[in-house]
Amino acid sequence: MSQRALRRQIGQFAIVGFDGYTVPDELRMLTKEFDLGGVILFSRNIDSPTQVAELTREVQSLRRDWPLWVSVDQEGGRVARLREPFTEWPAMQVLGRSRDANLARRFASALASELTTVGITLNYAPVVDVHTNPKNPVIGDRAISEEPAIVSSLGVSIIETFQTGGLAACAKHFPGHGDTSQDSHHELPILDIDLACLDKRELVPFRAAIGADVASIMTGHVLVRSIDEVRPATLSRRVVHDLLRGKLNYGGLVVTDDMEMKAITGRYGIEEAAVEAIGATVDLLLLCGTDTARHAGVLEALIHAAEQGGLAMRELENSLGRHRRVKEQYLTNVPVKPIKGRLDDRFGSKQSRMLAEEIAHYA
Repeated sequence: MSQRALRRQIGQFAIVGFDGYTVPDELRMLTKEFDLGGVILFSRNIDSPTQVAELTREVQSLRRDWPLWVSVDQEGGRVARLREPFTEWPAMQVLGRSRDANLARRFASALASELTTVGITLNYAPVVDVHTNPKNPVIGDRAISEEPAIVSSLGVSIIETFQTGGLAACAKHFPGHGDTSQDSHHELPILDIDLACLDKRELVPFRAAIGADVASIMTGHVLVRSIDEVRPATLSRRVVHDLLRGKLNYGGLVVTDDMEMKAITGRYGIEEAAVEAIGATVDLLLLCGTDTARHAGVLEALIHAAEQGGLAMRELENSLGRHRRVKEQYLTNVPVKPIKGRLDDRFGSKQSRMLAEEIAHYA
């Protein structure tokens, strides 16, 4: 691979955040230098459905060789970047209490319809962590259930329905964040269970998601001592390459949780951590902050590592093949033309509100 081609293609490994309701000049400049994998939207980027649709169209206009992911965390409950007039859904723990796969499919269909209508193509959901620690400060009611079978059943229903509707799903947070007692936004959580327990509990919903051909799996910034006593899962080749890709035979995209969380930056420089993650065979780095210079520095570090042999070219090319396959599946018909008319009245329909109320009855 030539140096010029490497610079273009290494951008595929990054999904970045930015400020504002329109594409800022700094992001435009970054995409001129690197063919970015995509962007992630937060509440700072969202004003109305019409504005979001125009923003996603503007993002896609930046494409060079590849279309971009427009991604979001829209789980339901407290993790929802799009609020009214978008439908607001109960937490997934409430849905889980229904034990109703058909209800999960109806929810996922309504959510996918709203997201794809405004040009969002990748949703970081569902959470398939098994919630076994009541003192867990970060997962809690985001988890479907404390029972692996219920998490698997409803999780697969959500994944399959998202993806049938043209929305790429993401099962998270591998290999499991439900039995931790720390918040990875602030420190490195420890998953201190043996391999037998991990296999019979935490990995069950991930196996089910893989069986459903989930488009992506997000790693958790957790230290799983029974697998790797030193590196968090996101940076661990034993977790990503050996367990997820090897033992579980996962061939889709592996995406990190936000690389700017303290679980990572409290122990590593972000450039060093990015190289470690890609070396572990992660495909996508989530860089959720808005510092474009920092994002560029991460990509330059990947390029330097590839040129110096710190990253195996064969594995980079394998990863790019996964990017191409999944993007061809989900990003063939992304909107690139200007939006005609207002979209705002098409959201939060009576049917969706009634469905949200039906789910809420299980609270």
